[in-house]
Amino acid sequence: MNIISTFGYIDPSVMTYAIQAGAGIIIAVGAFVGLYFRKAKKKVNKKLGVDENKKKEVESDDIEIKKR
Repeated sequence: MNIISTFGYIDPSVMTYAIQAGAGIIIAVGAFVGLYFRKAKKKVNKKLGVDENKKKEVESDDIEIKKR
């Protein structure tokens, strides 16, 4: 019976790359979920007849310039 032992070295840059790849995946999944959650919420509100902008105050686009 032969026992073979091997040693490996993981460079610190490999761990940095793995962390960046994991963070990128988490951010992409979060953006995807947020986008489709917003679309689904909009469809549900439309079917139920809910108006999200009902109580919001809207400012006019008029610009007044006063001369001295």
